[in-house]
Amino acid sequence: MMQPMMTEAARQAPQVMGEMMKPMVIGAGGYAAARVLTTNPALSFLRTPLVVFAAGVTTGYLLHKYRREIIQAVTKAADMGRDFVLQQKESLDDLVAEAQEGNEAEAKAEVEAKVEAGAPAAKPRARKAAASA
Repeated sequence: MMQPMMTEAARQAPQVMGEMMKPMVIGAGGYAAARVLTTNPALSFLRTPLVVFAAGVTTGYLLHKYRREIIQAVTKAADMGRDFVLQQKESLDDLVAEAQEGNEAEAKAEVEAKVEAGAPAAKPRARKAAASA
């Protein structure tokens, strides 16, 4: 009676163990890949102080040699940025003005609709006279 159950368990053991081991194998592979990448001889060579110093000296030399061209490029980019901002500001002002004109036209149409409907609108001169009296 126990024999068939044990046979069934033994038959499923490789599948179960395979599913359980999969995340561990993937994790071990990731750990190994990380170790290989961080202990790369080329990367450790680039971190040596002499190479970092030489890279700094080379960068400084090239910046000094091409300083006029760099300044011209930065100035041109700053001018282009300033022009872009001014164009956007002008465009935004135009949109705001159009929206205000639209609101004024709607308000005027509402007043005219009320006048046509029979509700008399207050005259501005009458209000001034009442306010000054």
